[in-house]
Amino acid sequence: MAIPPPRPDFPPLAFGRFACRAKKCVVAKMQISTIARSKRKVFAGPAVRRLREEAGWAQVFLATKLQISPSYLNQIERSQRPLSASVLVELARVFRVDIAQFSDNAEDRLLVDLRDALADPALGHGVQASHELEAAIQHTPNLAKAIIRLQAAHRALDDKYQALDQTLSHSEAFQTPGGVVFPYEEVRDFFHGIGNYVDTLDRGAELTREELRADAAGLPGALIERLEMRHRLTVKIDRSIGADRPIRRFDRSSRTLHIDGCADTSTQTFALAHQLALFQAGDLARDILRQANFRSADANSVCSVALANYFAGAVVLPYRQFLDAARSHRHDLGILMHIFGASLEQVAHRLSTLQRPGAQGIPFYFLRIDRAGNITKRHSATRLRFARYGGACPLWNVHEAFEAPDRLHVQIVEMPDGVRYLSLAQAITKAGIGHSSTRRRYAIGLGCELADGGQVVYADGLDTLNAHSIARIGISCRLCERTDCPQRAFPPAGSAIAIDPDVRRAVPYRIVEQPT
Repeated sequence: MAIPPPRPDFPPLAFGRFACRAKKCVVAKMQISTIARSKRKVFAGPAVRRLREEAGWAQVFLATKLQISPSYLNQIERSQRPLSASVLVELARVFRVDIAQFSDNAEDRLLVDLRDALADPALGHGVQASHELEAAIQHTPNLAKAIIRLQAAHRALDDKYQALDQTLSHSEAFQTPGGVVFPYEEVRDFFHGIGNYVDTLDRGAELTREELRADAAGLPGALIERLEMRHRLTVKIDRSIGADRPIRRFDRSSRTLHIDGCADTSTQTFALAHQLALFQAGDLARDILRQANFRSADANSVCSVALANYFAGAVVLPYRQFLDAARSHRHDLGILMHIFGASLEQVAHRLSTLQRPGAQGIPFYFLRIDRAGNITKRHSATRLRFARYGGACPLWNVHEAFEAPDRLHVQIVEMPDGVRYLSLAQAITKAGIGHSSTRRRYAIGLGCELADGGQVVYADGLDTLNAHSIARIGISCRLCERTDCPQRAFPPAGSAIAIDPDVRRAVPYRIVEQPT
C-alpha cells in the first residue's frame, strides 16, 4: 500500500508545523531554545541571501518586512553579524520555512568534512586556519563540497591502487577492481547530509505500525499476516542449521519468504519488517533515490537496502511512541529494549534518528566498531564527527567495551573543541549455531552532549566537575590537534614534529605547535 503524501496545502518544510498558530509558536520556541542552548552564534548569511533572491526582493524590501535596518540585513547576509532570536522568528514567518534551516548544523558538518578532506597528507599541509575554512563554506559551499568529493574520489582511487598493488605482489591471477567511488561511502555521505532522518519513510512506517495494531510481542505475527494476506507471500521460519544460512531470503518464483529461525526474535522481526518495506514503501524509496542522484548503480542498490532498513526500524520502533518512552524512562536502554522487543543496536541506532522537525529528541551519536577498531556503522546528530577514514580514538570507552563485555560502560569525554559528551558503550555478540560457527563481535557506542545528560539516566551520580574523571579524546590521531596525548599513534596531518635524541617519552616525538 502506498503511503499518502503530506497534505498539499502545506509546503514540505512546513508540513505538520504550521497547522495552527499555537503549535507554530510552541515549535518556534522549542527550536530557538535548542539553538540558544548550544551557546553558539548562528551565522546564516548565504541562506538568508538565497531566500531573498529566490523571492525576487531587494534588501530594503526584506528589511522592512523584518522590521530591521537595511544595513543590519546587509551585515547579516555577509555573515558579519549573527541572527538574533527575534530575527530568526521573523525570517521563518516571512519565508514560511523551518527555523532550523537557519541553524549552522549543516555548516558544522560541512566544516568538519572539509577539514577532514584537507587533512589528507596528499594535499600537503592543507588549510589550518579555521576562519579560512569557515569563509569557504559560508561563501562558496558548493566549491567546498566539490573539494570533499574530490578528496573522497582520490582516497578511493588510492585504496584501489594499494589493493591492486598488494594483489599483484602476492598472486599471479587477479581481476582488475572496477570503479573509483566506494558505493558505501557515497550512501553514508547521503544519510549524513540529511541528518539520518527520512521524513516520508518515518511517517509511513509509523502509520503502518498503527494499522498493524500490535504490541512488541504480537508484532512478528502481525507482520507475517500482512505479508501473507495483503502481499500474497508464504512466510516460512527456517530452523535448519547451516554455515551459509541467510537471515532473510525471498524466493520470487514461489513468492516464499524464508526467515532464519535460529536468529533471535528481534532479528526475525526486523527481517519481516524489511521485507514489508520492499513491498509497501518501494515507491517512496524510488523517489528518494531519484532525488539523491547517486553516481553509480551500486550506490543505488546499497541505498535501496538502507532505506528498507530505515523503514523496518521505524516500524519496530515507531517515532512518537518510541520518543515518548525514551523521555519517560530517561533513555534507559534496557527498558526500551524490553518495551519494544528490540536489540541494543536497534534501540541505540533509533535514538540517533529522532530528529523529526518539531518533535526532536536528544541529539545522539551512534557508532559500531569491530575488534580491529574499524567503524562499521556511524551517525551523529550532535556536534561530534567521526573520521571518514581510519579508526576511532583509542582512549574512547567504545574500545574498552570488548574487555568487559558483560556491562555498560559510562564515560565523560571532551573533544578538542571543548565540548563534553556522555559516552555509553557496550559489546555485543552475534553468535551462530554450534561450536564451530563464527561469532561476530562488535561494540556499540552511543552518546549525547553532557549538557543534555540530565535527561539520561546513566549520567546520574557522575562527577562532572573532576577534570581527572574526564577523558580527553579526539576524532582520530590524524585529525586530533592535541599535543600532549600519550596514546597518539602518529602525528596530526600537516603538523611538524621535533625529535630529541636525548629524551624518550611515551610518544617518541614532540608536535610543534603552529603559530595562529
